[in-house]
Amino acid sequence: MNQNLNKLFNIDERILKLAEKAEKNCCDTFKRIEECAELNGAKVLKAFADNRVSEPCFYGSTGYGYGDIGRETIDKVYADIMGTEDALVRHNFVSGTHALSVALFGVLRTGDKIVSITGKPYDTLEEVIGLAGKEGNGSLKDYGVLYGQVDLNADGSAKLDEITEAVKDAKVAYIQRSRGYSLRPAFTVSDIEKMVKAVKKGNPDAIVMVDNCYGEFVETAEPTNVGADIIIGSLIKNAGGGIARTGGYIAGRADLIELCSYRLTCVGMGKEVGCTLDMNREMLLGLFFAPDVTANALKTSVFAIELFNMIGFECSPARDDARGDIITAVKLGNEELLTAFCQGIQKGAPVDSFVTPEAWDMPGYTSKVIMAAGAFTMGASIELSADAPIREPYAVWMQGGITYTSGKIGVMLALQEMLSKNLITL
Repeated sequence: MNQNLNKLFNIDERILKLAEKAEKNCCDTFKRIEECAELNGAKVLKAFADNRVSEPCFYGSTGYGYGDIGRETIDKVYADIMGTEDALVRHNFVSGTHALSVALFGVLRTGDKIVSITGKPYDTLEEVIGLAGKEGNGSLKDYGVLYGQVDLNADGSAKLDEITEAVKDAKVAYIQRSRGYSLRPAFTVSDIEKMVKAVKKGNPDAIVMVDNCYGEFVETAEPTNVGADIIIGSLIKNAGGGIARTGGYIAGRADLIELCSYRLTCVGMGKEVGCTLDMNREMLLGLFFAPDVTANALKTSVFAIELFNMIGFECSPARDDARGDIITAVKLGNEELLTAFCQGIQKGAPVDSFVTPEAWDMPGYTSKVIMAAGAFTMGASIELSADAPIREPYAVWMQGGITYTSGKIGVMLALQEMLSKNLITL
């Protein structure tokens, strides 16, 4: 480990030695991550070439956006990469939750039923579905959409037999790939394939919808390669490569994408309208970088797991586990350690490193949340960030790192903050 880090960031020599050992222990895992990135990068490059991406695709449009070559090309590129018939990729999606909401309202109708087959969905979807919030707000429940749920096994795996029974009267079987604020494993593509088969066994007509946030390019396949009908994600996570400033995507069957486009714009116009302003270039450039940026986030994650394991903290996943997303959960045990970890991560940020994170009442969440997020794009969790609700088991969820160097330093500074406050001993 470069000893100049001690001079530049005042990192304790003991941490530097631990970090050097941790990094050496991760070499084989890093190699596998880089091999995955190479194949995904080749897949992206092929999609760009096959769809004739050119400079006119960068120009964008105003007003109605009729005939926007870049918009149409981006949709085709995403469809090819995700192995789908069509895609809807727009800067108008303000978040992953917004894209998911558009997909749900686009596909479901009064009297239809959605069954979440991976337990309770992420906090921000509760009001969309109608599990929380006031009646009359316009949730799916308000529109007469029914909800069912299949909880997970104690080890976080799916209850495949129960899924088969539960979806027999369902229109949509919903899968959340990433863990949210839980300690269960993220689902791999192989896990999702088993769930898809269980759904189709019970109801061949059910639409399998996957929240793919944090999962893009973690593996060499996506859920749509193993039978999922539609997947949704955010461009300020993996797929935007740290370049896209906003946006999201929906990819899947052409008939479903058409319904989603009607929900995003209006019935009858759908994908044919919507100006792109100056966003096309960064959406394409971000996608081009995405496999390597995702690899940097994974390497940062693996390094953090090894380093914190070495000093006695439990992390999920384990260093060499099969990964379904870029997120690492570190069980810290109390609010003081949790706060110090986040404040240390913030000190390693390229933006707002001088800010001290504190817990606050964040919209859409039931507990106070602390968030370290010194990013070029506000809330971009492909950039190194760490956040957690202030509640048991006082675990922090860390993700991102658009460069491995910055990610590694951020992780060491999290440990340094804990040490400086005398909350740990080395």
